[in-house]
Amino acid sequence: MKVLITGASGQVGRALIASRAAAIELLALTRGELDIGDWTAVRDAVRAFRPDLIINAAAYTAVDAAESDQQRAYAVNAQGPRNLAECARAISACRLLHISTDYVFDGRASEPYRPSDATNPLSTYGRTKLQGEQAVLELLPQRSAVIRTAWVYAPQGKNFVLTMLRLMRERGAVSVVTDQIGSPTAASSVANVLWHLAALADRTGIFHWTDAGVVSRYDFARAIAADAVALGLLSTLPQVVPMTTVDGATAAHRPKYGALDLQASIQQLQLAPIPWRTSLHAALSELGAAPPQSV
Repeated sequence: MKVLITGASGQVGRALIASRAAAIELLALTRGELDIGDWTAVRDAVRAFRPDLIINAAAYTAVDAAESDQQRAYAVNAQGPRNLAECARAISACRLLHISTDYVFDGRASEPYRPSDATNPLSTYGRTKLQGEQAVLELLPQRSAVIRTAWVYAPQGKNFVLTMLRLMRERGAVSVVTDQIGSPTAASSVANVLWHLAALADRTGIFHWTDAGVVSRYDFARAIAADAVALGLLSTLPQVVPMTTVDGATAAHRPKYGALDLQASIQQLQLAPIPWRTSLHAALSELGAAPPQSV
């Protein structure tokens, strides 16, 4: 199978490359090598390689910056997936797997969101990601799948886990919101479900996939602190101070409740999610005793 991966230097892109099967002929392109918002560049790359499968791991993920950089967020998150879907449609049997987000929902639910639930994004990031997944499903309905996930992190890149580690090390204390609820998800878990879907050509539509369990940002930070101390990444246990979303106002509105219902995906994919604490410990273990990456 010939597979084209976009966003190859991102968290999920790196995890996909690291976990690929030896039999796969892979072309992994970074943002610098392929701007998916550029129609001509996408057309030329897809025509030249003629993949059997495209996995779109490219995204504009700076949630707050997107509010003042809406044009770029739209180009990458909305137009980019449309470009990929149009080019995949031109190649017989080429499939497209696209990564989306819990930010397509407004967070007003009281139970985990199902793939069929109504969307209502609160931010530019959420709106453009929703436009991207809609374009993929509209243009390539029989040969595409959208994987919505949440709170993705890895031992490298820019993410909540590494930011918390840096601030804990520098300040000895962090303030974290208690009223944002979701499911922390390792990039390796997202890569695993993508490769699993790659082998299931008849699976189409929207899938929800995160690591198992639901937690607040505050309790997620407390778990990061505890594991980091146990693994020698921090010398002393930092203070984690609770606050509310109102206390820490940001440029973009975030859904307060972003838990995703995985049951339909578990049934269709016959795959079990990893508990989020297990994934967190594994990711922190990869960092070893070295200082966390600056973000």
